[in-house]
Parts: sequence; C-alpha cells; structure tokens
Amino acid sequence: MIVVFFLVPGFVYGRVTGTMKNDRDAIDAMAASMSSMGLYIVLVFFAAQFVEAFNYSRLGTILAVLGADGLRALNLDNPLVFGPFILACALINLLIGSASAKWALIAPIFIPMMMQIGYSPEVVQCAYRVGDSVTNIITPMMSYFGLILAFAARYDRKLGIGTLIATMLPYSLVFFVGWTAFFYLWVFALGLPVGPDAPTLYPTP
Repeated sequence: MIVVFFLVPGFVYGRVTGTMKNDRDAIDAMAASMSSMGLYIVLVFFAAQFVEAFNYSRLGTILAVLGADGLRALNLDNPLVFGPFILACALINLLIGSASAKWALIAPIFIPMMMQIGYSPEVVQCAYRVGDSVTNIITPMMSYFGLILAFAARYDRKLGIGTLIATMLPYSLVFFVGWTAFFYLWVFALGLPVGPDAPTLYPTP
C-alpha cells in the first residue's frame, strides 16, 4: 500500500511534467532512488557482522556485567550515570559520523549494562540520542558537514573547516548542557516517559 501510495502520484506527476514518458522512465527513477541505499546496505552488512561476532564471543555480556559491577562500585548506579554516558556518546560522535554505526557499537555493551543497574533500553537510547546530536555540527565526520561548509562559504569565501568548527563550538556546548538538563528534567525530575508505554526503570534480576 505504501509503494502504491507513492508510486501512482509520482508517475502521474512525471507524466504531467514530461519527465516520465513510459514505464522505463518510472523504473529508472525508482532505481535511482534505491541507489542511494547502497551505502546504508553496506554499512548494515558490516554492522551485522560486528554484532554477530560480538554475540558469539560473549564479550558484550562480559563487559556489561563487569561494567555494571564497576558502576555499582563507583556509586554510579543512579541517574548520575547518564552524564558520563552522554559525554562518551558525544565524544564517539566526533570519530564516527554514522548514527547507525555508533549505535551498533554502543548498544551491545551499554544496553545490558544499564539494564543490570535498573534502567530500560528506551531511556538509554534517549540519552544516546542526546550525546549523538550535540556534536554533529563540529565533527567533519558528519555526512552533511561538507554541505554546511559549502553553504557557509557562499557568505564568507575565506571560511574553512577550522573556522566553521570554532564558530559552532559554543552552540555545541550550549546544546550539550541544555539537552542534558532537559533529559534529566523530563525523565527523572518530572518522571515522564521517553515514548509511548516506555518505562524508565527496568526490573533488575
């Protein structure tokens, strides 16, 4: 139903504008749209291999249990644990641009680790999204960084990567503090769910 919903109006629009004269033009347009998925499919393939190898080795489980014990020893089995976690996600984002790749790296370790100390996967993913978003504008690894640099260069011909990062760094810091504070306010101060029927706490074994 979704395919028909988009295919029929798209083909009608193409016929009216003259960009699609026959079924071959429609197939070429669909193929061009799907070609952009190639990078994502390659990424998912290698991410799946990583996750499978991680599950087979049981390293994720070992690190999760040891990490949970370490957090308890540091008295971080409370909401304060999300501060360092958000900071770690923000720093990892400087090195790995893809959100899917970062989540494939982080989730197998931190989801079970946080569950061991009583927090649901939904809350962990919410905190991850905070850390993942606040440093996007200052990392050249972000896929749209080149596009942003090109647009900025239209207004300042001498603008380079360093100037753009230096300009956006204060905004990144403000977003980091603001979104982290909002996360704590929403989840722990007000006790609101991060999504429909999404619990904050996870019953520990």
